Amino acid sequence: MQPFDLVLFGATGDLAMRKLLPALYRRHLAGQIPAGSRLLGVARSELTREAWVAQVEASCAHYAGGIDSGKWAGFAAFLDYLSVDGSKPESFERLVAVLAGREDVTRVFFLSTAPALFAGICDQIGRLALATPLSRVVLEKPLGSDLTTADQINAHVGAVFAEHQIYRIDHYLGKEAVQNLIALRFGNTLFEPLWRRGRIRHVQITVAETLGVESRGAFYDQTGALRDMVQNHLLQLLCIIAMEPPISSDADAMRDEKLKVLRALRPIAGTDVLTRTVHGQYRAGASATGPVPGYLDETGVPADSDTETFVAIKAEIDTWRWAGVPFYLRTGKRLQEKVSEIVVTFDDVPHSIFGAHSGSQQPNRLRICLQPCDSITLTILAKKPGDAMKLQAVDLSLDLASSFGAQQMDAYERLLMDVVKGNLTLFMRRDELDAAWRWIDPIRDGWSQYDPRPKGYTSGTWGPAGASALIGRDGFCWNGEL
Repeated sequence: MQPFDLVLFGATGDLAMRKLLPALYRRHLAGQIPAGSRLLGVARSELTREAWVAQVEASCAHYAGGIDSGKWAGFAAFLDYLSVDGSKPESFERLVAVLAGREDVTRVFFLSTAPALFAGICDQIGRLALATPLSRVVLEKPLGSDLTTADQINAHVGAVFAEHQIYRIDHYLGKEAVQNLIALRFGNTLFEPLWRRGRIRHVQITVAETLGVESRGAFYDQTGALRDMVQNHLLQLLCIIAMEPPISSDADAMRDEKLKVLRALRPIAGTDVLTRTVHGQYRAGASATGPVPGYLDETGVPADSDTETFVAIKAEIDTWRWAGVPFYLRTGKRLQEKVSEIVVTFDDVPHSIFGAHSGSQQPNRLRICLQPCDSITLTILAKKPGDAMKLQAVDLSLDLASSFGAQQMDAYERLLMDVVKGNLTLFMRRDELDAAWRWIDPIRDGWSQYDPRPKGYTSGTWGPAGASALIGRDGFCWNGEL
């Protein structure tokens, strides 16, 4: 790998300190930061380089599993800091001198800032001619609040960077279990004949959190669960599950197939939101640490807020492969468990040769767990020991950590290295983003017109009762509620 310059806007922010800088430190420990590389932290705070490096060290000690005293000096030498106010164009001129003479190395601009600053930052990068042919820009979610605002941001970014230089990041796609989902689908012949209508009964995708909005109330209230989680994370997972086999592992081949899925999603508009979606908002309740406040009592949240903290959706894909197979999406805060998973439930055997008293008749299920641990579990029926033909569900499990005996890369570690290497496979293309917003926007419009108030649910539960009814009307139940 060749040396690179990484310009990190928002370098004192929560994402940078908790995720990005620890991820880069771990890659340094793994020997993946080439000599001659630089990481330039950029933020409004008037800090000295030494003060910022001390913050980075404390953050890495906490979030990267500790500091290796013998290797920290090498990583610290990689770091520099510059105070730039994103709202003041003149302050960007400080970047010119710092980056001068480095036009022949890969230059990555990582925008770990509020999305409202994306356009202005890119405008200044363009004005000062800082974007070289070897430059890349990384955009964190949420990219806009709807299709119109996303188009506006993309227009500003696209005026400075070509599409192949733009990396719209979704850290869920960097998770090891998601990578293994791709390998499972397209590296094995076992599942492909079964991966379709007539063999799969339904699919569930759940991303559940036990935490509330914490200190992010003011930000979250402008976003909500539909835009914060469904528009990107859950739809990207759905695409990987549902897409056709690409012609290769090339980035555009993969993204072409994901785009087809997004365009085939059956629209949910108008009164459809009443039967195919549920949105909720958590009330006071209890978590593992004790009593917790309701959403309306969180700091920064207006007392009359109608922002949703929970969403459940019945999605349908109008293609030959998936016609009639429901995809149930669920995400929320202050739920009963912290879990991210995909559960594929297969159809029953066409004719059971076993009697009514033969034991379990549970269908085969494939569960891909993304958190709290990366694992893949296939549930099948087997005979219990003994004379009688009694069936029992048993699990064939792959625990990724124990199976491979190596420390797994964090999602941001992988994605940051992919940016440096120029690998776009796990990043959203603009037409993907547009297609996702075209499906999401009518749901928000339908809520506004026909179902404006989210349903309340007690913290520590699995969300509003309507979510169970949504899937229950089809004769199913959520995996966590089995």
